[in-house]
Amino acid sequence: MEKKKNDGLRGKRQFKARIKEFLTNPSTLLGIIISLLLIILMLFIFRVEQATNDGLNTLFDAIWYTLVTITTVGYGDIYPSTIPGRIAAIVLLIAGVAIFGALSGKFASFLFDRQQKKDRGLLKMAKMKNHFIICGYKNNFEKILEGILLANPEIPTDKIVLLNTASQMKIDKIKSDDRFKMINFLHGDFTDEDALLRAQIKTAERALILADTSENYSILETDSRTVLGAITIKNLNPKIYCVAEIMDSKFEKHLSLAHCDEIILSSDYEQNLLVQASSGKGMSHILRALISEEAEAGIDLQDIPEAFIGRAYSEYRESLKTSSILIGLLENTGNFYQRRREALAEAQKNPNVEKIVANLKKVKTLRSNLPVFAPSDDYIIPDNAKAIFIQRSTEEENTAEGED
Repeated sequence: MEKKKNDGLRGKRQFKARIKEFLTNPSTLLGIIISLLLIILMLFIFRVEQATNDGLNTLFDAIWYTLVTITTVGYGDIYPSTIPGRIAAIVLLIAGVAIFGALSGKFASFLFDRQQKKDRGLLKMAKMKNHFIICGYKNNFEKILEGILLANPEIPTDKIVLLNTASQMKIDKIKSDDRFKMINFLHGDFTDEDALLRAQIKTAERALILADTSENYSILETDSRTVLGAITIKNLNPKIYCVAEIMDSKFEKHLSLAHCDEIILSSDYEQNLLVQASSGKGMSHILRALISEEAEAGIDLQDIPEAFIGRAYSEYRESLKTSSILIGLLENTGNFYQRRREALAEAQKNPNVEKIVANLKKVKTLRSNLPVFAPSDDYIIPDNAKAIFIQRSTEEENTAEGED
């Protein structure tokens, strides 16, 4: 009760302080003085013209004439006929020109300043929802953006927000490309909470954290910033789907603890590709064909019909009528925060305490987007799983159809 009373008193004091600040503001005082001057002139014109001027014999006529005069519209339907009235009208005309000149200048200055801030990425994203935030900057950034747009055709470019500290010259180069001109840009550090809030992180749907090379960071600094960014993003919006790129695998555990949905180990991928290529078996060509954007064939994820959830893997495989090849399942897809909540609720349903403890341990080790290749025929398809296919190339498919 005492706390509510104190909060109420604090709120009243803050309200009074804002009112006092508003009333003592020079701009407010100037506005009040100008308004009083216009009212005095209007009443003066009405008083001196009322008796002799048929066009100004009511207070509404005086108000109409004052507004038309100070806005410099000048319809000419009403005008003063007495000398004092005309002198007052001259003052109104001068005041009107000065007022609207100042207001026009202020408005133009506001628009120019806003455009400048927008170009420099200093504006807050207003009313942005379900958008995609790309954090950080690295070499070949245009190529990365191009690939993101190709891989996500359902995302409009105006729903993509770039958040980084890259130089203005680099950002201008990206904006000059017609494909990216609708993309939003914010200048800021993605590890900083204020910068993320300006990007409306709380209402974002997805976030991608790149291994940032906008500054001369070491590998340790780059990966540390990635982990810090992922932790901050997940704290501000636990429901966001977060993907992070790191260069050193020892940081993978930290990202897993932060419940990062996907972790990209770019240096490990490069290293593994070189190792596989060294065997002289053409493995690098296989891997490249599977993940290349330009290849006709490749890996594809598809939703599993609800009817097959909770049933054997062999039943789903035998029901397929497609030229693509089923190679396994991707489990715990979607938002990891939601998957953990669902698994936790399910684990607590069992009346046996020992089984509850065992189930909770499983929840603790739950992994997001877990691939299961070539599962056994009796493997039960869980909720939130997707099917992993290798698509047949167009040329091969046409050849097969011709043979049929």
